[in-house]
Amino acid sequence: MRRTVTKLADGRELIYFDERDDVVRDEPDRRELPPPPPASQLRYDPLLDEWVAVAVHRQARTFLPPADQCPLCPSKGDRQSEIPASGYDVVVFENRFPALSQRIADEPPAITPFTEIRPGLGRCEVVCFTDDHHAAFVDLPPERVRTVLDALADRTTALAELPGVEQVFCFENRGVEIGVTLHHPHGQVYAFPFVTPRTRTMLAAARRHAERTGGNLYADVLAAERAAGDRVVAENEHWTAYVPAAARWPFEVHLAPHRPVPDIPALDDAERDAFGPLYLDVLRRFDGLFDLPMPYIAAWHQAPVRVDRELAHLHLQLFSIRRAADKLKYLAGTESGMGVFISDVAPERAAQLLREA
Repeated sequence: MRRTVTKLADGRELIYFDERDDVVRDEPDRRELPPPPPASQLRYDPLLDEWVAVAVHRQARTFLPPADQCPLCPSKGDRQSEIPASGYDVVVFENRFPALSQRIADEPPAITPFTEIRPGLGRCEVVCFTDDHHAAFVDLPPERVRTVLDALADRTTALAELPGVEQVFCFENRGVEIGVTLHHPHGQVYAFPFVTPRTRTMLAAARRHAERTGGNLYADVLAAERAAGDRVVAENEHWTAYVPAAARWPFEVHLAPHRPVPDIPALDDAERDAFGPLYLDVLRRFDGLFDLPMPYIAAWHQAPVRVDRELAHLHLQLFSIRRAADKLKYLAGTESGMGVFISDVAPERAAQLLREA
């Protein structure tokens, strides 16, 4: 894989990840762009012990443009996009409308004695999986999935070294039902200046389990699911895809490596090669459930940068809000108000349907 780093017209970084070593990436960004916005605000919620990002500049971000105006397609003639090249394999660049960035302005004052405010230090990046606007991740060949995984490993390592970054989160949103603002197949990487609430909860459970049993909680759960078998959707030598016994979403699958590793960079070559075929198989099963493109979120759970790395176990959580061909699951009173999920599909039934899809 050839890695080429360049700059966009407003100074943001762009990185090409090419599958051929003889590719030259010297096309300039000929656009006239305003400077990137300053970092957002982070406001502390003392009632939940959580941080909320306030990024008002994101109101102006591009929203579902037509294909001939897509900012993630390659540049063609007079139509210049975020990618100056006329074609590409995988590209990563700094988000033009980031929730977090390194562009820190003045330290904001506190609103109340209980509401601390600090700059939204971090970084947000866009990951373009292909230059084909009309493709989807499920259409990629396994070799391209490997390139994407290598790019995510590269970005996880690089962003973890930025000042103040505590956790790196890689993810993909697919489908307008999920809330995507660009149709072009892409994912994102967020570098957070704190350990996220979901990860803190998972690590606290893992710590209690380790103190009680000496084991790794996720590894033990994975072993139990593999032994039970009725919620396993597919597997190979290095990975298992299964529906969690307490799945919150109508269709939810975890893809986990058999070897406990903290993050994507820790995967070896064999594990990286084995991931693509299994993941593509699961994505095809998702689309085959209702013979419709399945809206989904694919969220990589990685260890924090500095703390509790030994408690973590890398895994990809893939889930959809579609519960039937003509029905979506909305987070209503109990889920949104109290955080208590009520599942419409039994996990065992979901696994059976996915195996048969």
